[in-house]
Amino acid sequence: MTKILYQLESYLVMGILFDVHRNLGGGFSEIVYKDALEYEFKKANIPFEEKKNI
Repeated sequence: MTKILYQLESYLVMGILFDVHRNLGGGFSEIVYKDALEYEFKKANIPFEEKKNI
């Protein structure tokens, strides 16, 4: 089995993702989920970039 790097951080982010989806449900546009995730990441003091050019 592969070891997860940054396990605690990964579980925190995944928990936020599942919470947002559980609360909003399906069927919204991408911007609604983006705004909700942005709010939750800020609340949890998780740094992020809205869009990253790669």
